[in-house]
Amino acid sequence: MSEIPDRASAVIIGAGIVGNSLAYHLARLGWTELVLVDKGPMPNPGGSTGHASNFIFPIEYSKMMMELTRDSTEQYKELGVFTESGGIEVARTQARMQELRRRCSQAKSWGIPAEMLTPERVRKLVPYLDESVILGGAYFPTVGVVDSLRAGTLMRERAQQLDALTVLAGAEVVGIDKSDDGRVAAVRTTKGDIATDVVAICCGVWSPRIARMAGARIPLTPIVHQMISVGPIALFDGTEGEIAYPIVRDVDENMYERQHGGDMEVGSYAHRPMIVSSDDIPSIEEAVLSPTEMPFTQDDFDPQLELALELMPELLGDERAGVRYAINGLISMTPDGHPVLGETPEVPGLWSVAASWIKEGAGIGRAVAEWMSGVTPEIDIHEADISRFYRHQRTTAHVTGRAAEGFNKMYGIVHPNEQWESGRPVRVSPAYERERALGAVFYETAGWERPHWYESNAGLLEKYADRLLDRPSEWESRWWSPIINAEHLAMRDAAGLFDLSAFAVIDVTGAGALQAVQQIAVAQMRVPIGRVVYTSFLDEAGGFRADLTIMRLGPRHFRVVTGGATGMMDYKWITDHLPADGSAAATDVTSAWTTFGLWGPRARDILGRVTADDITNEGFPFGTCREIELAGLTVLASRISYVGELGWELYAPIEQGAKLWDTLAEAGQPAGLVPAGIGVYGTTGRLEKGYRAYGAELDASYNLVEAGMTRPKVKEQDFVGKTAYLRQRDAPPTAVLCTLTVDDHVSESGELRYMLGGEPILSDRGEPLIDARGRRSYVTSAGSGPSVGKHLLLSYLPPEQAVAGTPLTVEYMGEQYPVTVAVAGSTPLFDPANERVRS
Repeated sequence: MSEIPDRASAVIIGAGIVGNSLAYHLARLGWTELVLVDKGPMPNPGGSTGHASNFIFPIEYSKMMMELTRDSTEQYKELGVFTESGGIEVARTQARMQELRRRCSQAKSWGIPAEMLTPERVRKLVPYLDESVILGGAYFPTVGVVDSLRAGTLMRERAQQLDALTVLAGAEVVGIDKSDDGRVAAVRTTKGDIATDVVAICCGVWSPRIARMAGARIPLTPIVHQMISVGPIALFDGTEGEIAYPIVRDVDENMYERQHGGDMEVGSYAHRPMIVSSDDIPSIEEAVLSPTEMPFTQDDFDPQLELALELMPELLGDERAGVRYAINGLISMTPDGHPVLGETPEVPGLWSVAASWIKEGAGIGRAVAEWMSGVTPEIDIHEADISRFYRHQRTTAHVTGRAAEGFNKMYGIVHPNEQWESGRPVRVSPAYERERALGAVFYETAGWERPHWYESNAGLLEKYADRLLDRPSEWESRWWSPIINAEHLAMRDAAGLFDLSAFAVIDVTGAGALQAVQQIAVAQMRVPIGRVVYTSFLDEAGGFRADLTIMRLGPRHFRVVTGGATGMMDYKWITDHLPADGSAAATDVTSAWTTFGLWGPRARDILGRVTADDITNEGFPFGTCREIELAGLTVLASRISYVGELGWELYAPIEQGAKLWDTLAEAGQPAGLVPAGIGVYGTTGRLEKGYRAYGAELDASYNLVEAGMTRPKVKEQDFVGKTAYLRQRDAPPTAVLCTLTVDDHVSESGELRYMLGGEPILSDRGEPLIDARGRRSYVTSAGSGPSVGKHLLLSYLPPEQAVAGTPLTVEYMGEQYPVTVAVAGSTPLFDPANERVRS
């Protein structure tokens, strides 16, 4: 099939590993009349797939990226194009040795084989490495290399064998047409036009340029990754196949060295960030090698070559070997390092399948093919959803700034709470200057500057000195302060004032507004005006899609309040499920409102000083909302809590936010009110109450039954995921979300250590816990519980271990610590009867 068709079910632009994988998996799922277009020749059209070093390390801190990598590896093995070689990350510093122990523990959470090695054991596996340069290493035996061009060819051929695919090589895309309603209508190429309702952009570094043809933005940028090939290497003479020795990552120097037949490849992420616009990539005719293999800049690589010679002096210093190939290879980088997947928010029918590397390319092809086919992907890929980006995050300045900042962290020791520095501040609340004056330490969420704690509360440290659960280790105290725990205790004693302006606020209005929210919410939405409903959204398989609150403000008016990080994804989910008759609309009104939280046993006293409205428990019960007058302002007050205390979320027009903050702060001073940060709101207060968080406990891998969030009965009305949810309710859970307490924090060195999340939960004999679905137990959230005097962990456990009082262990930095199941299910450790929040 090679003639250009008039029409296609989908046009896939880009014949690299992702485009070929997508074509194959769509065909496997029953799609026909597919067209794969690339301006280059087959099998190597000139993209990053053709020059990538193509090795796969299985270890990732992101569960999504780990699962995509695992699936890709399995697919490559099935195709017969994967060679397992093993891989070693070596450490030159003590800080890196600690990081490697952390990575090995994380590997155990995912079921990935890994072990720490002495320098001597590294040398046995890699005899050409100078062990005196290193302190040790981490060995991952399932590392390997893939023939990515062969993999792509086989996938493409399989789609053709299914009589589902036409391949157009040497056809450049010059335009994408849209219909009057803004949907994709056709792709224009140099070989002719193809009518279609679906276009998938799989062309890596060219993706932003192609997306602009349709009026969409794909937030990635091409960036240079330098690589050389040195040979011939005498030691490698006679090697059967591509590789015989483990791949080495010299991670302290941001480099890797790997055998490629008779040569040694040396790659670097240590040089200066070199960003190239997708518009400046040379054409096939202009390129010396290929468009993505740009001229080598020797000066940038020389320092790294010296370090490689230091690590492997005999092999790379052999005078008979020389540099036989050297490039500034282009790769894709995004603002947060994740792929960019899904239907674009701007153009229906235009899909982004971009910013993927070889190691996850095949898995991404499968997952997106499932998504495009209306099937819930087996792997939860919400972290990579293109709709996660806000408008400012899709700008060139933001994308290139974050790419430049992130490039040299490719192999860096990145703390789980480490904050970006570039492109800040962008979004600030009306209280921002007040918060700065109070010494707020800001974390960023969706561009918002959010106070994590306030240095002005340092005086509380003495008051609560014996209850702070201080962290003596530098790693756990990085991006943390004991002030967080002091603010928590002050809130529990009196009250805390929180800035929640990063909430995404979405209004659903119109005659069909009730239908719109009813068909996606698990909870019953036919409620009286003034009710606040906490609910989940599910996917068709019954996994979590969102976790949020909805206020009914009028007969035709619902207000959705969700986390800033997921706000745009939730907005797209809502808009995608609006009634087809146009009877409802969704509007992002986030920038119109500021939100503060006032919680604590004195919250009613404080609010009562500035309002004459009835805010008694009888007059303003829990789970309701209404407008109140407050010091000359009209404020929407919502009586709910994420910290387990009496109080309200208070919404005011954003231009009135500064006055609202000042009014509450002044009124609260006699009652002991303190400004409190997200460290309390998102961690300490939440964990003491056992509240679940989307993206941590709640994702598509688990369900409402396992999370302990079922309701007494299921509403009659249909909603997305209902069929699966009913099936889940009828079956015993294969896992139970539990709260665990750490019993002993003393490490082998005598230092107290505190888990941060992601660590494996093991039996008291140190064995992994695996449920009936093959899921391993690991820490989904971790943090202090100052009011209960314990460090708290949340984790899904198999039912046999999900029993209060069960002794278990948690592995952290290669050591095991005793923990106990404190609660199995959703009962909170603090105030288990919920008396405070409903007082």
